[in-house]
This record gives sequence, C-alpha cells and structure tokens, in this order.
Amino acid sequence: MTILIGPRYKIMDISALKENLQSVEISIEEEESVKQDGTLPSESSVHHRNGSPGDLKSTVDLLPSISYDSNAECIEVCNDAESSTTVDPPADPPLSDLDLMLAATYVEDARCGRHSDFKISERHLKMYHLYQNKWGQMVLYAIFGIHLLLALFEKPAVQGLEVSLWITMAVEVAVLCLYLFRLAHISIFTPLTRFWSDTKHIFIFVLVALTVVDMIIYVGLVESGSFGIRWSRAFRPLFAINFPEMKQIRRSFRNLRRTFPDLINVLGLFFFCLSIFSLMGYKLFGGRGMKWVDGRPYFDTYWDSIFDLYVLVTTANNPDIMMPAYDASPYYVIFFVLFLVICFFIYMNIILAVIYNNYRKHLKNEVKKTVYSKRQQLSKAFDILAVNSSSRQIVTRNRFVQLMKQIDSEKKPALINVLWIILDTDGSEGLDRGEFLKLADLLNVEVIEVVDRRIWVQKFFPSLYASEPSQFLCRVVKHRYFQIFFDVLTLVNAAVIGISTNSSSWDSTAEWIFLGLFMMEIILKLYVFGPRRFFTRLWNVFDFVVIGAAFMMAAVEAGIGLGSQSRLSLDVLLVLRVLRLVKIIGSVARFKIIVHSINKIIPSLLTYGGVVMVFYYIFAIIGVESFQGLVRFSGYDNKEGTELFCGNKKLNNTEFWHVQYCNNNFNNIIRALIVMFELTVVNQWHVIAYGFASVTNSWARLYFVVFHLICVIVVLNIFTAFVLEVFILEYSANRGQFESQVEKKIQDIGLSIRRRRSGNSAESQEDLVATDSENSEEDPGASGPARTAKIDGDKTDGGADPDQISSDIAAKTDVRFLISKRVKNVEVLLQKMFEKELAVDELGPSIVNLDQDLEDERSFYNNRNFSAWNL
Repeated sequence: MTILIGPRYKIMDISALKENLQSVEISIEEEESVKQDGTLPSESSVHHRNGSPGDLKSTVDLLPSISYDSNAECIEVCNDAESSTTVDPPADPPLSDLDLMLAATYVEDARCGRHSDFKISERHLKMYHLYQNKWGQMVLYAIFGIHLLLALFEKPAVQGLEVSLWITMAVEVAVLCLYLFRLAHISIFTPLTRFWSDTKHIFIFVLVALTVVDMIIYVGLVESGSFGIRWSRAFRPLFAINFPEMKQIRRSFRNLRRTFPDLINVLGLFFFCLSIFSLMGYKLFGGRGMKWVDGRPYFDTYWDSIFDLYVLVTTANNPDIMMPAYDASPYYVIFFVLFLVICFFIYMNIILAVIYNNYRKHLKNEVKKTVYSKRQQLSKAFDILAVNSSSRQIVTRNRFVQLMKQIDSEKKPALINVLWIILDTDGSEGLDRGEFLKLADLLNVEVIEVVDRRIWVQKFFPSLYASEPSQFLCRVVKHRYFQIFFDVLTLVNAAVIGISTNSSSWDSTAEWIFLGLFMMEIILKLYVFGPRRFFTRLWNVFDFVVIGAAFMMAAVEAGIGLGSQSRLSLDVLLVLRVLRLVKIIGSVARFKIIVHSINKIIPSLLTYGGVVMVFYYIFAIIGVESFQGLVRFSGYDNKEGTELFCGNKKLNNTEFWHVQYCNNNFNNIIRALIVMFELTVVNQWHVIAYGFASVTNSWARLYFVVFHLICVIVVLNIFTAFVLEVFILEYSANRGQFESQVEKKIQDIGLSIRRRRSGNSAESQEDLVATDSENSEEDPGASGPARTAKIDGDKTDGGADPDQISSDIAAKTDVRFLISKRVKNVEVLLQKMFEKELAVDELGPSIVNLDQDLEDERSFYNNRNFSAWNL
C-alpha cells in the first residue's frame, strides 16, 4: 500500500516512513485492516512518543488531515503544518499466528461454555478445533443413537426387527471402535498426564473392556447351546454421558451424586419409621384371618408389611390397603392415619425440601464454576493479546479486529466495529481486562442486521403496491383489530368443533367457511408482509402448513371422496388449528409468566429427560434380561390353553390378570420402556410389581422399589426443584432484575431491538419495528424506509461526549442486538443471577477441569475467609 503525504502529497513507502519516525506516531492500518473495522484513525489513535496523556491536544494539533478511499490503493495524508510530520504503521508488537489462534480458541471456548484443555502448538490446536467441529459432534450423537437402538434388533427383539447375532455384534464392535477413535483424538491434543487423570476417559476404557468380555462370553454360551445374558447392555447409556459433548447431562448426574449424602440421612429416618410401622401392622393385622380382595393373606409376613406400607406412602393403593382392617374395626383407621401423616405428609415433603435445597446449592456451585472458567479463559486470551500502554495492559482495536476475524472470518466489519464500541465503555480506544471479560457474553447476544425490507410486490409492481386500495389493504392487515378478529374466529372455530356431533350435517359447511377465512388471512399476510417476513414466525408457518393441508384435503375429499380415513386426517388438521389458542393465552398479561416458564422448561427438558432416559434404559435392559417371556399378551377372549392368564398360570386370580395388564411386560425394549413410564406415573405400580413377583418370587419387588426411589423420589423431585427455580427466575427476569452490564450498554447506545417505534396507536404489533414480541411480523431493528445495511466507519473521538457517541452509533449502523426478556437458555439466566454475587473481575480458583468439584479448591476460600459451602 502507498501513502500520499505532505502539502503537495509526497509519495512515500511505509518502510521509508519507519526510518523517519521521531516524535509522533499515527497508527494507520493497511487497507485490509481498515476494511475489517470500517474506521479510520482518529485523535484517540495518535500518541506522542515522548509525551504524556496531557500532551494529547498538542499532539492533535500536529495531525495531518487524512482521506481514505476504500476503493483506492492509498491513504492520502495532507500535512498543513510547517514542519514535516512522519507516519508509522501500527505500534502493536507483531502477534504470531499461534498466539492469535490460541487467543481465539480461549474466547470461543468461553463463549460455548467449554474448558480448554490442550497442548500449546499449532498442530494440537488444529486437532482440538477438528474435535470441536459440529459435524464430528453430530456423528458422535448418531453413534450414541445407533448403540442404544441396537436393543431393538437383539434378542428379545421387537417383532419383525430381529436380525442375526453376528450383525448386531459387528455393529457394536464398530461403535466401540469409533468410541476409542474419539478418545484417541482427544489424547492427541490433551497432555497425557491430564488425559489419564480424567476419570471419564478411564471409565470409557473400562466400559469398552467389560462390553468386549461380555460379548465373548455371550457368543460362547449361545454357540454352545446354553442360555446367555447380555448384562453389559445396561452400560450403554454410560458411554454417552462420559464424553465431553454430554456435559449438561453429566452435570445433572454430578448434582445427583452430591445430593445423595444429605438425602440418605432423611431416607434412613424414613425407612426406620416405615420399619417400625410395618412391625406394628404385622402384629396388629397379621394372622387374624383378614384377606386382600384377590385372596392373599393380609399382612402375612413382615416383609409383605414393609412393601404394602411403602406402596401406601406413594398413595397408589389408598384406601385399598386400609379396607380389610377398616372392615374388621373402625379403630384400625387410626394406625393408617398416623402412618400417612408422619411418613407421607411430613417425611415426603422433607425429602422434597432437602432435594430442593441441595439441588439449588450445587446448581449455584456449578454455575459459579462455569462463570469462573469462562472468565479464566478470557483472561488467558487477554494476556496473549494485551500490550503495554501508559503503564497498563490493554487490547488494542487492531488486535481486537484480528481476533474477531480469526474467530469468524465471515464476521462483517460493521459488526466488529459495533462490538468494539460496546466493550470500550470508557472510549479509551483500548480494552482493559474487565472490559475484555465481557466479550463472551456479548458474542452470545443474537445479532440482526437490517437488509432491504421491500417485499416482492414492491420491487416488481411498485405502482400496484403504492396504489390507494393496496395501501388501504395494508393498513387493515396491520391494524391490531385484524389479528383480534382472527383470534376470535379461532375461538368460535373451537366452539363449533366442541358442540358438533357425529350426526351433525351443518358442521361441514361451517368448516368450509372457517377454512376459507383462514386461507384469506394467510394470503393477505403474504401480500402485505412478504414471504420472507411471513415465514420468520413459527405461528405463521404452523398456520400455512395446517390450513393449507386441510384446504387441499377438503378439496380432494369434496371432489372425489376418499372415505373415513381422509375425513379423520381432515379432522386432525382442523383440531390442530385450535392450538392457536395457546398464542391467545400467551398474549394475556396475567398468563405471560406462566406461558413463558413453560416455554423455558420444554427446551430444558432435554437435559432432565436425558437423565431420566439413562435410568429408563438401564432398568429396562435389566427388566428384559430378568422377566422376558414370563408374561405374554394374546388377547383376553381365551377360555383355555397356554395363553390363558397372560401365558402364565401363576397369574391366576391375581389383580394383574383381572385388570388385564398382560401387555405390561418386558418381552422387548419398547414394552419395557412403556412399563418404566407407567411406574413413573406411580398409579397402580404395585399391581405390576405384584404381578412379576407372582411369576418369579417376592424379591422381584425390590427391582420396582429401587426404580421408584431413584426415578420418582429423587429425579422427579429434582425436576420439581428445577421447575420452581425456573419460574422464580423467569418472574424476576421479566421484572428486569437480571439485566447484564453488556445488555445495559447495548440499550444505552440504542442498538437493542427491544425498543418500539412510537407511532399511531392504531398500528398493530405486526408493524412495530423494534420489539421482542413474537407477535411482530416486522424485521427487528428496522425502521423508516427500506434500506441496505451500511456503517459509517469513522472512529469516535476518544475525548468526545459518550452520550453523543452513543446517539451517533445507532444512526450510523444497521447492526442491532436482539435482547429478549425471555432468555431462551436457562443456564444463561442462572449465570446472570449468580454472577451478580461475584466481583466483575473475580477469576476464582484455578479450574483445571469443569468436572472437578469447586469445593476441592479449599485454599482459595480459606484465603478469602469463607467456606466453599457458602456458595
């Protein structure tokens, strides 16, 4: 690049300028750097070499005027001063490719919530990035799915899916090899001492070894004609949770593990109380000739008494268990009332309280550990990028631009410039450590850039769209009463569906009217808002698919007639349309928090659903191996033969047979998982337990009790604690209590799209430009006439008024940040809550691995005079 300098523009090469530098240096980036951030050097980027900050004004007086044309190959510097002024390229020390890649890796890991653990070299960093590639992770998820789904094809397989033993074995061997390959990939970039000290890696190797041993033994038994059990199949979910990609599920299991010590104390007291009441019940009711409805002796043994009273605590057999004693004497009711008050109303609620208290404490600990890890990653990146300036460490704009381009080469200069302005809160043209630590939070804020908002009708038929009838139609569709009309129409549609009967004839005509009106709504919205803006809303996509499919099916049915099956499909589509009532409820102020909390819970169910599925799969495999073939379903019309009593004569006269539970069996993995869900719901779970105890022995009930303890009492109560926490946080978030400093800065400078454009009150939310409401069809952040994204690249003056700078930024860029009150990620909301308890620049104890307990770093807390348990 060439620089033109002097009163008459003297052409000088950059290398020659370096030799002439004496007293003043002006940071001038090469063309590519200037294009990256879209700005030019200003007074704040000029430093007097031998001066102090107080000399800035005198230095600025020596400034030449600078003119830069992005399409030209030169910078024009016109020097009006009498003495010559020299120009120097950027003063930042050169940054190696390795350092830049390392800093970008730390920042990206902080943004994604990962903990960097790799050898410091270019080759190892590339291997680390390859491991974190999303496609590789998707392949790993597919491998997890294939491994778990093998149970569908292995004996006892789902009907019609059974394949040869050697095929399933070959697939499982391939899956195990891929697991080992993934571990080998980790070992390449991870220091060996760290790799072998990680219990997750050791655990995976142990699981692989146990699986191989089990496969060898099983093949040997089958080939010799003996009966074999694949006990290692129950370990399959454990592979998934021990890979880094499943950190959320693994964290939930850590919280479970940490909750158990305090929970065991309460459970110990509960079982002590249960055993005492069981002993009393055994002596009071046993041996007195009382019987159950199915003829079994009442409280026949001490162990039967324990199981029956445990079932009573779950309320699954109340008041059935009390009735034989109640029939004998009304005074026996006192025993059951006292038992339920103590063991159900008191102990069960204490267990919930203990679980909630421990869950919240350990969750807070985990979130703080994540925050500490994030800050430490960013601090490492800062140490790499920082340069000395006026006796302090800062990251310069030039290096910040390099970092952003390293993280995402497609990131636009306008966005990079806005990110810099937001982080540089004091306008010093340098990021200190505290400012740089906010980078990960800023990168996680959704960014929207304004583009040409003209719809296709405006582009190709401008006169038509601008005509008076067209504009009148646009005003009607954008009016809030237009949406209210169709919301009311949806309510009427639901009422019509409810009052119509199978013999009604008028409902067919009504359905055509509703379909026609709903189709008209879709067509009008497509005309007014355009396809791009129309299909950005999920409700519009839902309406388009459901109403469009219903209209076509109704037309086909009316034309040629397809019978009852077509009618059923049409009815289903019409009923789905009524789901829009959820949207109406969500728009009511008093229901918003509840609806938003439900929206928050549903995505987070993936984590807790994953925890539950791990236990489901383990218990289902154990149940299949233990109870397969003992109960069969072949209908209930059999009067005799081997299929009578669910294929097992031991079920004769049992409640399991009388209530027709034959389909609740463990003959394949699908049926076993259904039984697991039924046990989780609790009602009648004791009937299933007694049924399988009847075909085996009484110890089979222990299997069902253990499942109930783990999945219902512990896991579901933790889920209840999670729901409570989400609701409290959501309520607080909607009141603006957890607004981060980054979000506040974005709003202060006018780059948040939460704000709404003032206008005629008759405008509906469809026409509001800057809003976080999902009702808006409009592009967020856009306002005024159609325009294309563009940014004025002039740097702001370091000494300028911050308020003036803020107002100028919003006018010069079309970049907008989408800040919604309804945070989509619960973990982000939790971080906002707990992060407020930490100092802005507090880095915490050294986090070696995100799986380690924060309490292990006791020296850190001892030095601060408080305990880790205070977290």
